[in-house]
Amino acid sequence: MSRLIMPKPDEKTLSRRDEIVADMRSIVPGEGVVDTANGMRVFESDALTAHRQMPLVVVLPQTVAQVSRVLKYCNDRNIRVVPRGSGTSLSGGALPLEDAVLLVMSRFNRILDIDYANRVVIAQPGVTNLGITTAVEQEGFYYAPDPSSQIACSIGGNVAENSGGVHCLKYGLTANNVLGIEMVLMDGEVVRLGGKHLDAEGYDLLGLMTGSEGLLGVVTEVTVRILRKPETARALLIGFPTSEQGGQCVAEIIAAGIIPGGMEMMDSPAIHAAEDFLHVGYPLDCEALLIVELDGPQMEVDHLIGAVESIAQRNGSTVCRISTSEQERLAFWAGRKAAFPAVGRISPDYLCMDGTIPRKELPRVLAGMRDLSRKYGLRVANVFHAGDGNLHPLILYDANIEDELERAEDFGADILRLCVQVGGVLTGEHGVGIEKRDLMPEMFNEVDLDQQMRVKCAFDPNHLLNPGKVFPQLRRCAELGRMHVHAGKLAFPDIPRF
Repeated sequence: MSRLIMPKPDEKTLSRRDEIVADMRSIVPGEGVVDTANGMRVFESDALTAHRQMPLVVVLPQTVAQVSRVLKYCNDRNIRVVPRGSGTSLSGGALPLEDAVLLVMSRFNRILDIDYANRVVIAQPGVTNLGITTAVEQEGFYYAPDPSSQIACSIGGNVAENSGGVHCLKYGLTANNVLGIEMVLMDGEVVRLGGKHLDAEGYDLLGLMTGSEGLLGVVTEVTVRILRKPETARALLIGFPTSEQGGQCVAEIIAAGIIPGGMEMMDSPAIHAAEDFLHVGYPLDCEALLIVELDGPQMEVDHLIGAVESIAQRNGSTVCRISTSEQERLAFWAGRKAAFPAVGRISPDYLCMDGTIPRKELPRVLAGMRDLSRKYGLRVANVFHAGDGNLHPLILYDANIEDELERAEDFGADILRLCVQVGGVLTGEHGVGIEKRDLMPEMFNEVDLDQQMRVKCAFDPNHLLNPGKVFPQLRRCAELGRMHVHAGKLAFPDIPRF
């Protein structure tokens, strides 16, 4: 059984549940409120399924006005709110609370504007990541960030977690591809940050919101940049006898000034799981498999393929296949994209971790994970966004066996501690949520955490938005010297003006 500790429920709120449900129905009529146990069961967890909790009530608004009214109502009555997108969060960021309204944004599912001249799309937060690319691909455009869950994950959730994907090495994370948002603050105020323009004056509150994990406001509209599809894209499938050789190859490709469109690595357990699942032709006699995609003008791609092939040979590659068709390129990627469900076929349960390290430390961290695997008696399959050092160890366990979940969580915590020790960070794209919350002091001291919490207090002084996530301990805002936010601008009333 997991040892997760969440905020103590507010008994006053629980005692007023019938009244709150009735008031929610007056704000969001029709089928927008779910309050039965069977109806709410589907919302009891996100993709971190080891943790489950039934919410107070589920509310699915359809308009910005409804979101504003729900938040203002809860703010005025000191009721907690947990925002939720598609529920694909792997860090427990959308885990409900017993005394909180679960505000589900999935009915905000329309694309509002496609502006090819400015190369932007304006979408509601419930639109899927892949849905944006599908809407513009007939004109030769696409949306670059592509997490493995892109068929299901929502663009609002991508903003909350600052999601990445296999192409983030060259084209950036969500933060590098979002130009503007509309958001609703906890007091119901509607704020716009950024827009179709490339930059705006003042504090970069847009950057602050991207990756804020639902702690600062609720996103109701997102403006993203779209890109022209490259003229040519080809991929290399490279096998190595050891993970260390594969990691060294990654480092030398980047050191040579080559920035692939994507560069992913899988270890032997992940290779076998993916091949057994999809039969895409992965070599099974390799300890490490590297997928390197190069895109751009055909002449440049042809030159870079030769350069990468030479680097791979210098590092002892035993297999090097180069895609000769679009179908073959997509097949190379299909196994990697399906690695998570593929591993689900070989283990009853698994934890998908997320840490980031300097590329040169990959061999050391892989060796450390092998030692930890022996220590905890649990298998681990590894997939990496190798180019930017973002690791996704999949720790295999069986929740039906006593103490295996605890061992898996301890194993994952030690992996993340190792990432920090070698100069890395606790998360690359999944967010902190509840999974890494209690590890934050491994990376930040008390002064650091207090400064971050001052930002939280500026937007949500009563800690009503998604409490229990990110911060291992909440402090009263009055103790911190509070900032305020109004109409999208920060104010510091406690600081004397000259």
